Amino acid sequence: MVVLVVATASDPASIGPAAAFLAMPGWSPGPPIPEGMESFTNGNVRLLKHERSIVAEDDLDRRWQEATGEAVSEVIFLSKHTAVSNRPALTVHPIGVPHLREDETPPQGGRPGWAGVPNPRIGPWFRLMQKVAADQGLVPEFEITLEATHHGPLTSTPTMFVEIGLGSALTFLSQNKQTRTIMRIPQYLC
Repeated sequence: MVVLVVATASDPASIGPAAAFLAMPGWSPGPPIPEGMESFTNGNVRLLKHERSIVAEDDLDRRWQEATGEAVSEVIFLSKHTAVSNRPALTVHPIGVPHLREDETPPQGGRPGWAGVPNPRIGPWFRLMQKVAADQGLVPEFEITLEATHHGPLTSTPTMFVEIGLGSALTFLSQNKQTRTIMRIPQYLC
């Protein structure tokens, strides 16, 4: 079984960590995937890059298995985090919109009343993000949060989002060499 890490090229908070992840040793081109997606492999980890909105990419775990024959044990989406406060943040959260009634339309993917199986890495990675952020001096400027689920996509395997907040966060992370390490949280997969 493989771990599927998903990044979208149109989102700097997604592609930045993906690029840092791919800069680590051991990566090679992965199997060709239909739908204009690019894949990379490193041990049992697969990184999938594409151009579309992550929250609209339903059933990527199933689609990966159909395209490659590899069963997916978990999915990790790299994405941007947005909040009204616009405060820099690093977050993790499960997926789904269980709070919506069946007659409501999810604004960001998913299915009303549905929640995905949480990825068991959520707790350990939340604690790891707290430690790395504290060690790198990002706190208190950055909020390190465990969010409630609030969007899709649909999956059948344990899934989580790892998000970097917008606002000054991306500029701060990309310009400060010490804080680039926070973008490498996915390295703990390899």
